[in-house]
Amino acid sequence: MTLINRAESYFEFAKLGTDWRTEILAGFTTFITMAYIIFVNPSVLQEAGMPFAAVVAATCLSAGLGSILMGVFARYPIALAPGMGLNAYFTYSVVKGMGVPWEVALGAVFLSGVVFMLLTLFGLRQLIIAAIPTELYAAVAVGIGLFIALIGFRNAGIVVTSPTTAVAMGNLRDSHTLLSIFGLLLISGLLVWGVRAAMLVGVLATTMLGAITGLVQWRPQAYSFSDISETAFQLDIAGAIRLGLLEIIFVFLFVDLFDNVGTLVAVGKKARLFNEAHQIPRINRILYSDAAATMAGSLTGTSTVVSYIESAAGVVVGGRTGVPAVVAGLLFLVALFIAPAMGVVPAAATAPALILVGSFMLTHVAEIQWDDPVVAIPAFLTITTIPLSFSIANGLSFGFTAYVLLRLARGEFRKVNWLVWLLAALFIVRFAYLGGG
Repeated sequence: MTLINRAESYFEFAKLGTDWRTEILAGFTTFITMAYIIFVNPSVLQEAGMPFAAVVAATCLSAGLGSILMGVFARYPIALAPGMGLNAYFTYSVVKGMGVPWEVALGAVFLSGVVFMLLTLFGLRQLIIAAIPTELYAAVAVGIGLFIALIGFRNAGIVVTSPTTAVAMGNLRDSHTLLSIFGLLLISGLLVWGVRAAMLVGVLATTMLGAITGLVQWRPQAYSFSDISETAFQLDIAGAIRLGLLEIIFVFLFVDLFDNVGTLVAVGKKARLFNEAHQIPRINRILYSDAAATMAGSLTGTSTVVSYIESAAGVVVGGRTGVPAVVAGLLFLVALFIAPAMGVVPAAATAPALILVGSFMLTHVAEIQWDDPVVAIPAFLTITTIPLSFSIANGLSFGFTAYVLLRLARGEFRKVNWLVWLLAALFIVRFAYLGGG
């Protein structure tokens, strides 16, 4: 048996009905839609006093290694990278808000990864995932679809914030917004024509048009992989323990866990990876990969590494195995040496892809039992709270808690196991103590 045949057997190509062309295309698509993190993450962590170039290298390295580990070990089409939201919490709440040195904050991130690994080792994370009512799986996928679409609309400038109405229509005559609208129409047309590479072709064509019209400006900065030495292994674990940063470690842990669960559910639903018992195969490997990536990220010099919902873009074009994650990871490693070139793809070009990926995920709304209030109300809360609070974890917490309380109200408390009750209590304590952040 040749090496290629062994790889096809390992990744179960025949069982999942896929091929190398589809899987590699899915990997490129996933990478293109999340490549923005290479520069956005350093921009956020720079505010915490961390060297920009070093964090660029750390972002590429942690995303590359984490994605490859997920692809090879867990065999899922889910790419990983430092998480948006958690990097903002790291910078603005922990470092700037609490005055914690960034080295100590990295130590707290590492400890959260260690706790994650231990929870997985003892099976607690698996129990938590198994405790989530299967009735809410479709709601999580739909809510994340709206979340992705909202990010796309915002990046395109089609939707903007408003002090009076919270959100409002943007300026559709703005040149960057028009560029996004062009990309949206182009990708939609390619999809209608059945072009498998519609997402990737659309993003690259929109970028090219932006370059021709002068809307895409490339300003490469001095950069070298050796810059990573300024953040690599600079974390202060002892300092994090001395300061007793239990609350910070808990927030890193909580948000990473439930963002990760939400992403797994959404991508798994879209890729049809659940088994007949509505379980996620190889769940241990997924969780170990996530925990290891977070620890590796803190060692290289970046905030918590998470599963990226943009992976759904690769699933939409046909990705089913771990190959797309491996391809995306390899591209992140390549970006280590050509990082400035990645900045040429603007948000205006990737926004249309995110909008359309979000629309595809709304198909799961038909799976929700809307005639049963015990299911419909938690599902509605999950679907709406994820995009409106800009947090997968918040939406999952709201829906989960509502489901438990409504089961109790209907006298069906025996249908809810002890862990579900415990998690609901923790969610309520979290909202009461930490708020919705």
